[in-house]
Amino acid sequence: MIPLPVRYPPPDSGRRMRVVATAMLAAMAAVFIAVSGLERAHPAWGFVKAFAEAAMVGGIADWFAVTALFRHPLGLPIPHTAIIPRNKDRIGDTLALFLRDNFLTPSVVARRMQRVDVAGAAGRFLAEPPQQGRLWRGAARMLENMLEALDPERFGTMVKGVLADRLRSFDAAPLIGEALDAAIAEDRHVPLLDELVIAIARLVNNNEDLIRQMVHDRSGSILRWTGLDSTVADKIIDGIDRLLTELAADPAHPLRKKIEEQLRDLAEKLRSDPEMRQRVMDLKSGLLDNPAVEQWWLGVWERMRTGLIRRVRDPEGALAGEVGTMLRELGEALEHNNRFRQGINRFARRAIVGVAADYGDGIVRLVSDTVKRWDAGTITARLESAVGKDLQYIRINGTVVGGLVGLLIHTIEVAF
Repeated sequence: MIPLPVRYPPPDSGRRMRVVATAMLAAMAAVFIAVSGLERAHPAWGFVKAFAEAAMVGGIADWFAVTALFRHPLGLPIPHTAIIPRNKDRIGDTLALFLRDNFLTPSVVARRMQRVDVAGAAGRFLAEPPQQGRLWRGAARMLENMLEALDPERFGTMVKGVLADRLRSFDAAPLIGEALDAAIAEDRHVPLLDELVIAIARLVNNNEDLIRQMVHDRSGSILRWTGLDSTVADKIIDGIDRLLTELAADPAHPLRKKIEEQLRDLAEKLRSDPEMRQRVMDLKSGLLDNPAVEQWWLGVWERMRTGLIRRVRDPEGALAGEVGTMLRELGEALEHNNRFRQGINRFARRAIVGVAADYGDGIVRLVSDTVKRWDAGTITARLESAVGKDLQYIRINGTVVGGLVGLLIHTIEVAF
């Protein structure tokens, strides 16, 4: 997975607001010093001094509070300061628990997913794909890079190995037996048997000379001298032709019944006979271990990879062909077929809830461990960069509000 960059506010903005807040505090201090003693000359200066004094106190208090979040003010180890560096492990655990309780709990995920129409969004995207959009081009480029980065032989061998392991562990004999039994019960084997009879008849007709030669070679000298070997060969060929003609014309032929009995017996053995099942397993393993099969699979994989690369390099051309038509039809079905859309949404909801149930704790631990691995300087810098500008506004507001409160108190004092 490609990590997405975390966007923090520009550090200059936080630094600029810090300068502004500090300048305001310095200005209030300068005003306070400048007007000290002038209230004797005129009572109005008392209001200015009260505003500056309270603003200075408010600014210093808020500076202390903001600084105490990230470091010790003036480097002094005052208790309950440098709160974030001292409590970064607890912050990581709290953040992880917040994610788990509010986002990664299966019940919360299921409730939120009730309002999300995954199938509808996918349908709208597929029905009218943004061929010129950045999303489509970016996805095509990423897929192309992934396919080109794959080592054809190594990855193809790995995929072949995974498939081979699955096929080796899969007991195919019972399934073949069930399929064969169902085919016989529904007479689906009849066309196959008819084709087999036709193929044997064609084989005999094309190899009559070979049959005659075989009979001639195996006949005694008397039969060859009298020419009876040719008669025997003719009789054999005629008998085979007659048998095949009867098999093709008569669905109830006894030989057909015998073949069906043998097929039913084979289906039963495939389901229940350990020896037959082992023979199927051995045959399957022999095919999977055959070097020719491996070379065939690597060729298939390379053709698939090359074809995919060619398509993603020209996503617009791919969308204009049969693949594009199929995707658009799928998108229209997702948009307009309520039953289909509900089924897809139900599947997506269950899948995401399953991910939250299976991997939620892992995600929580990942967040917690990541925060704990950060050093105090890193977490302080990241948080200060994210909220530093707003914190400086707190200092500015504290200076202004403090000055106004001081002015109000002085006004009340003068009035009464």
